[in-house]
Amino acid sequence: MINNNIKFKSNNNILEEDLKHIYSSVDCLNKLNNKTILITGCAGFLGFYFLQFLLLYSKKLRIKKIIGLDNFIINEPNWIKTLENKYSNLFFLSQFDIADDDLTNIPSIGEVNLVIHCASIASPTFYRKYPLETIDANVWGLRKLLDLFKNSKKLDGFLFFSSSEIYGDPESSKIPTDEDYPGNVLCSGPRACYDESKRFGETLCWVYSQKYDMPITIARPFNNFGPGMNINDKRLPADLAKCIVDNKDIIIYSNGAPTRTFCYISDAISGYLACLLYGKYDYFNIGSDSQEISVIEFAKIFENYGKILFKYSGKIKFEDSKDADYMTNNPNRRCPNITKAKTLLNYHPQISIESGVKQYLTFIKQEGK
Repeated sequence: MINNNIKFKSNNNILEEDLKHIYSSVDCLNKLNNKTILITGCAGFLGFYFLQFLLLYSKKLRIKKIIGLDNFIINEPNWIKTLENKYSNLFFLSQFDIADDDLTNIPSIGEVNLVIHCASIASPTFYRKYPLETIDANVWGLRKLLDLFKNSKKLDGFLFFSSSEIYGDPESSKIPTDEDYPGNVLCSGPRACYDESKRFGETLCWVYSQKYDMPITIARPFNNFGPGMNINDKRLPADLAKCIVDNKDIIIYSNGAPTRTFCYISDAISGYLACLLYGKYDYFNIGSDSQEISVIEFAKIFENYGKILFKYSGKIKFEDSKDADYMTNNPNRRCPNITKAKTLLNYHPQISIESGVKQYLTFIKQEGK
């Protein structure tokens, strides 16, 4: 069985390929020259790829310093300690609660030029377990960051991670969904702590951008997956990967009909970096606008590559979840219109779902059972 707290080998060629892809896909990386970057929620899935890329390419990009904050509420992974030790002169890591702790106690916080606020809980299983903590990170943690940097003369970019969940469950005429769709979201229910706090977070960003002329850019992610996503994350790609490596049946707790587009992580990070370096207020869908497929089709892709890479022998089965709220307010379709990001950010995702699944499972295999 795979070690769920893997350290990640420095010679994993899948990771190396992904980071090269990011480097070649973003045309404004020169804006990272001599910058101090703050990343909240740095121990999560997105934080893993941000840190791996920014630290590995720090000399080429001439990055001055990276500050990483995380409260480790879900997990304190070994890989982040490895990076802290390897890049001790460049990377400062602190166990920190963005909603409660004092940001002014963080060394070099006044030198920060770029902020990546991805501290939040994105997995429905875990944000339902920690609903108040989820709200706190998306609202009060964000407010503290905005207040700290609202008068900064050094701030060049502030990236807030919102979510495609702010759209709720769009009617079919609004799919693909563009950024101006106002949403079909419930303010009560098991998903509301995440959906509504992201929506209010966007409101805070708009207010501060108007009142203080802050260079805030909002990213709305659409179903990212790939290496760095812990197989105990409880989101669909992680669940499927876990079934493959554990050689257990894939259990679908629905009819398998809901559809999504899925965006491989290196394509997603390329879009997020372009958002960060955009340098002014705006909001962008970041994800893939092709291959909207059903849950069952997605599972079959994992099953296929599981057989090839792991000699997987499990089956896909359908069962009713024992969790009464498992499918409550779960959107039926999710597919972005990314014309705006293509036009203004030169964002063009390139990796197919099939290639992404193969990359993800190959990465896991290379880490060793």
